[in-house]
Amino acid sequence: MQEPSVENGYQAELVDLLLNSFAQVVGRPLLPDNSTKAVYCADFPVLAHNGAEDPVLTYGNLAAQKLWEMSWEALTVLPSRLTAETAHRAQRDAMFAEMRANGFIENYSGVRISASGRRFEIRNAVIWPLLNETGQKVGEAATFKEYSFLK
Repeated sequence: MQEPSVENGYQAELVDLLLNSFAQVVGRPLLPDNSTKAVYCADFPVLAHNGAEDPVLTYGNLAAQKLWEMSWEALTVLPSRLTAETAHRAQRDAMFAEMRANGFIENYSGVRISASGRRFEIRNAVIWPLLNETGQKVGEAATFKEYSFLK
């Protein structure tokens, strides 16, 4: 999997949005080095989706691409609901409702599925809204460090 160009203005702008929103909403930095490259190369997944009615992933760092077994191009056109199996989408929807009511969540656990059908459980995920410079929500993001593959 190849890194998209860090010179891509959209990606840099999106990573800035991820980082600024995380710090504003959660109250701490996502990484000690909050650079585009540091986020892309972090050893844990970071994902974001847009604010559409059926949100589409707009960002997935290298760790997310590896975990979901998808290229940048495939991951960033995927409806985010498809990261979970049909049976787990109601739980995912409930988590987003809770996050929207409380501002953010930092203890979410749920089952996800990769492109090849490999299932894994994520634990202690942080889910937060992406807020633009005027405070308007333009998407949502997630990160987690704990996961295990299921049989």
